[in-house]
Amino acid sequence: MKSAVTLATVAVEFLERTGLAPSTRKTYALTLSSLLQEYGSWSIEIISRQTLVEYLNSLSHLKYTTHHKHQAILQSLFNFAVSQQYIKNNPIRGLKQRPPEREKGEHHTDEIIRFLTPSQLEILYQAVKDDLRLNAIVHLLHRTGCRIGELLALDVKDVDLNNQKFQVLGKGNKQRWCFYSEDAADALDKYIHHRRHQNINALFTAQHPVTLKVSRISYRTLHDYWLDITNKYPELHGIRIHYLRHTFATERVGLLSLEQLRALMGHESIQTTLRYQKVTSQKAESSARQALNILVNTVKPSKK
Repeated sequence: MKSAVTLATVAVEFLERTGLAPSTRKTYALTLSSLLQEYGSWSIEIISRQTLVEYLNSLSHLKYTTHHKHQAILQSLFNFAVSQQYIKNNPIRGLKQRPPEREKGEHHTDEIIRFLTPSQLEILYQAVKDDLRLNAIVHLLHRTGCRIGELLALDVKDVDLNNQKFQVLGKGNKQRWCFYSEDAADALDKYIHHRRHQNINALFTAQHPVTLKVSRISYRTLHDYWLDITNKYPELHGIRIHYLRHTFATERVGLLSLEQLRALMGHESIQTTLRYQKVTSQKAESSARQALNILVNTVKPSKK
């Protein structure tokens, strides 16, 4: 571990690291300013979970959505400190976000199904591009809508590489085909030829760091890799792997019939598929504004 440094020093390194957009850097700096005013001179090693919890609790004047962004940026800052070996563990890893408070007029949105936005997908794909195994897994989950357990249970022989499809055994021991796109095929090909361990049936493999034994990758191992990646980006904080399946479904609502979507998703009940038909406030606003722009540009008042 490196010698002790102040929180302010680590924050400066965090803000000046390469690849950070100027607008993002400005947002991070403004968000961290109050924390640094209070604790900037402290050694980062002595900043405890309780200290950070008390600081976050002091931000009670913020809307809960803004509060979540503050917490996400703190999470990223201390993940950075861990990656630079200033501290061993992130003191607020796993800290639950503040729920909305009804007395303040706060409430959850009607977004029952959690899915990734186009901007979040762009960030995610950029984040995993150098990890061939995780890149392939993300592509396949997003492009096929299969469940994580279904994907990790696959053997190499289960995948029809020529026709870009594979068969899974879903709930109720029902088999179904999953079909993937060209970009997913490219990601899978690179993983198989350059990253996958040989002499084992499993499609997605992992090697134990101590025993060096190669086996099928477990969900726990995948989850740890996922957290390591997503915790580095405030925009991806709280995003779960399973949301890629929801994203697949929400992208196809309106393009496929409910029965077709139900078959692709492997739902036992059509009621489960119907959940994806609910339009969220965010998507409704986007559609409304798009339609309004079309109408305004199409029906213009005549000049007298």
